[in-house]
Amino acid sequence: MSPIVDFDHPSIQTLAAELRADQTSTTAIAQTCFEWVRDQIRHSSDYQLNPVTCRASEVLEYRTGYCYAKSHLLAALLRACSIPAGFCYQRLSFDEAIDRYCLHGLVAVWLPPMGWYRVDPRGNTADIDAQFRPPQEQLAYPAQQPGEADWPVIFAEPLPIVVQTLQTSLDWESVLAAISDIALADFAVMTQGLESVPC
Repeated sequence: MSPIVDFDHPSIQTLAAELRADQTSTTAIAQTCFEWVRDQIRHSSDYQLNPVTCRASEVLEYRTGYCYAKSHLLAALLRACSIPAGFCYQRLSFDEAIDRYCLHGLVAVWLPPMGWYRVDPRGNTADIDAQFRPPQEQLAYPAQQPGEADWPVIFAEPLPIVVQTLQTSLDWESVLAAISDIALADFAVMTQGLESVPC
């Protein structure tokens, strides 16, 4: 079991059982889990909340997390429901004035019969509307500006650079100061050897 995606934790197991109760399909369970994490876990910088969470059970305990941490919890809930789930990333513009970029975390879930489907549990705002509408993706952000990327790879575990940022940051503001990024040319090298499948 992954120390970050600790789906065997009692609190994760209990919530997963509640969310899948009365659902009749994998797709319905996945949608329920997604919407719960999207709506019930507050995004750390939107709400300026501490502590900085990383491990799935920690995200659930404190009910806050960055996109990465919320993805860890969603993947844990899906795996607790015996639904395959992994991690995907976008590279997005973070500060256009200084040409700064950051990684944005997503979850891929296996939905029969369509296969892998990406969702974004970041949390909606007045300007963000991420939804669960297979087979169409409706993510929080498009990756379409120069320097941005939408990497078509699913990782079994969160990227180490993401985990390190979350685990070494003292508060929500520190995460923004040290937010994770991988340059386009470096992505293949920095993720070499990590367990992954194509989207």
